Amino acid sequence: MTSMNAHADNLSSVEALAPIFKASGDPLRLEILRVLRRDTFGVLELSQLFDMRQSGMSHHLKVMNKAGLLEPQREGNAIFYRRPLHLDSDKPTDQTIRQIFEAVDRVPLPPHLQERIEAIRTQRADQSQAFFARHAEQFREQQELIAAFDLYAEPVAEMIRKRSRKHRWQAALEIGPGEGAFLPVLAEHCGHVVALDNSRDMLAKATRTCIDERLNNIDLIEGVTDTLLARGDAFDLVVANMVLHHVPSPADIFLDAAALMNNGGCFVISDLCSHDQDWAKANCGDLWLGFEPEELTTWAADAGLVAGEQLFIGLRNGFQIQVREFWKHSGQI
Repeated sequence: MTSMNAHADNLSSVEALAPIFKASGDPLRLEILRVLRRDTFGVLELSQLFDMRQSGMSHHLKVMNKAGLLEPQREGNAIFYRRPLHLDSDKPTDQTIRQIFEAVDRVPLPPHLQERIEAIRTQRADQSQAFFARHAEQFREQQELIAAFDLYAEPVAEMIRKRSRKHRWQAALEIGPGEGAFLPVLAEHCGHVVALDNSRDMLAKATRTCIDERLNNIDLIEGVTDTLLARGDAFDLVVANMVLHHVPSPADIFLDAAALMNNGGCFVISDLCSHDQDWAKANCGDLWLGFEPEELTTWAADAGLVAGEQLFIGLRNGFQIQVREFWKHSGQI
């Protein structure tokens, strides 16, 4: 009887694998999985990437979703797709999906596909930059529709203060400093600070903050992380406060932060947890409606970073903020 039960279990496991192999047995679908390695794309964007009709793309995505190869993520009225976040079990299905991902990730993207991805990221970046250009004067008011600055800045500052008792931060980078409200904290605990923003209007406000606060160890640079990578800069601490939901490819921020950090460096972020309040896109210039904590952990691991302390802050308006730290070496936590 035991042998019969074991045979039935094995047969059930094999049957569960069949939809996965069937759904992945198509070159286009494998390419879709490949571009979803770190990015999240909507149906229209994927149709644009692969130059096909939306109805045809929707069919492929439906089959892959049903097989567990990807999962939908609602962003307001739009549906985006990503790889599944939870593949930690030892079930044969999860193991098989992980092996498929590992296999397709070893194949480089063709240049034309990479160019189309960059075009979509540029569209997203232009959208975000245009918003901040239009609303620079109302920046603080717009942001505080979601969360008052102190609600996330103080926990981040406390995390940095606590770590600074053990670590000497020689050089720090803040990505997207906005009006520069957090720069006094970094200036106090770090010998040299770079503030990087792609909005000239925001940098002008940050410059005024540095003058008013008499911060003499701050360099303000207009550009993106590629700007600093090209210069060969290196930092002990990288901070991104409420920035990820404004950038075209949040996963790339983790890769760039890791590349910009010295060994033993720390990446500290605060950002929104996943939510369904679509008005934030129109009113606050958000590209993404927050993130699952597992998404950030996965992106960090892909960049070679190890998750450290984490804090979750619930707000009365229904939003939740996550404050996270990620280290370049686990031994430095």
